[in-house]
This record gives sequence, C-alpha cells and structure tokens, in this order.
Amino acid sequence: MPTPKPKTAETNFREAFERLKSGVPKVLPAGTPVSQNNVAKEAGCDPSALRKARFPGLVEEIQDYLATHGHERPTSERQRLLKARQVSRGKTETIASLKVQRDDAVSRLVEADEVIGSLTLRVRDLEARLESLQPRASIMPVAAAKPKAILRAMDIMDQK
Repeated sequence: MPTPKPKTAETNFREAFERLKSGVPKVLPAGTPVSQNNVAKEAGCDPSALRKARFPGLVEEIQDYLATHGHERPTSERQRLLKARQVSRGKTETIASLKVQRDDAVSRLVEADEVIGSLTLRVRDLEARLESLQPRASIMPVAAAKPKAILRAMDIMDQK
C-alpha cells in the first residue's frame, strides 16, 4: 500500500482559504472574515508563515478576493451587541427625558389648578360684596340740570 504524500504548506493554506471563503472554518470561529492572517491561523500556522515571498500566487489570490469581497464582512457579535446597547441606551435616555417632561407638566397643572381655585373664590367673594353694596331701593332718575348758555361769537365781541 503506497503511503500518502504529506500535504504541502501551500495546500494547507489553500484549503484554509477555501474554508474561510465558504464560512465553515475548522480552527477559527464561524463567521471569521477572510484575511491573510486568518488564512494562516486556519491552516494551523503562525500568521508570519504566509508571506508573499514564499507563496506569491496564493497571497495575490487572497488580496484579490479581499478587493472584491472585503466589504461583505459580517458584523461581529461584539459590534452587534454594542449597537444594540446604543439603541437601548437611546431608548432609556428618551424615557428619562419624557418622565422629566411629564413631571414638569404635572407640576404646572397643579399650580394652574391652585391659581384657578383661588381666583374662583375671589370672584365669589367680590360678587357677594357687590350684592351687599347695591342699594335695595329702586333707583330714581335725577332730573337733568339746565344746560348752561352757550357763548356765541357775537356775545364774546359785545363783552370786549
């Protein structure tokens, strides 16, 4: 039985590259983005082992892949949690702000009710005083006084 040939380092790197591209790595966690360092780590090597001087074709393939697919990186769990925390914090701050506004509005409403109550009592008191001050007898018309004589221009000339 012939002994199988051992895999070359380049073969290991290529297989690791394909696993990362398909999203099913064996060594790294699922969803790890493709990068030159991650390909070396997925192959079980130190990141410095995958150098352009030793594997120029493979490194160029990885760089070409990154140039065309680099923007498709999924957000990490940490980034997703940070974003959720920011949204939650924004909602918490909004709720706190709304509570302050509500408390201020209730305070103003209580003050307005108090002013309305005191003004209503004052109006009632003044109406009662007005009724007591009004004469109980009917009002008699007063005869109009005689109109004073109107000076005319000729009367003024005679006085001079």
